[in-house]
Amino acid sequence: MKAGLIALGGAALALAITASAQQEAGLRPVSAFASIADKDARSVALFEEMGKVLQHPRCLNCHPRTDRPNQGEAMTPHDPPVTRGPDGHGAPGLECAACHGPRNVAFAGGKSSMPGHPDWHLAPASMAWEGKSLAEICEQLKDPKRNGGRTLAQLTEHNAKDRLISWGWDPGAGRAPAPGSQAQFGELSRAWVASGAKCPAAK
Repeated sequence: MKAGLIALGGAALALAITASAQQEAGLRPVSAFASIADKDARSVALFEEMGKVLQHPRCLNCHPRTDRPNQGEAMTPHDPPVTRGPDGHGAPGLECAACHGPRNVAFAGGKSSMPGHPDWHLAPASMAWEGKSLAEICEQLKDPKRNGGRTLAQLTEHNAKDRLISWGWDPGAGRAPAPGSQAQFGELSRAWVASGAKCPAAK
């Protein structure tokens, strides 16, 4: 009887730890920032929460500092070696679509997979985030000369609905998804813009 109770206690503890880890890995809702009275401070806090996604490997791997994407949780250079090409879809003859199909494909055993999407490609070089501070990424996102000519409203729509971005939350076997959900990321983006789209201070 005692052994059974110990086992049950251990299982409950494991579940609690797992739930805690999942909560930490998630995104806080916009309502969690309502108590920050100063509008600018609230805006910065909202963007810092967005930063959990922006600086996650699922995003950074496709926003590399060089013309070669990264891969995996450790963000190692893509193997085999590939390059950005003229439009982010790879070099002629070795385009991204040569390996990356329209959807994720699980490998035998189901522990890893080949990522896929109908428009798999790298982010523009002007939106390279790897190695940048959150303050620098924020300024890039706000700059139409670097963000694809988007207004802040268009940027919010992009964050909330772009289907390639949504892959970050459904990356296939063997990869940790980005924190939270795209819907939450979109809500944080809208609240950040509504509060003035302030950036964290450079460090």
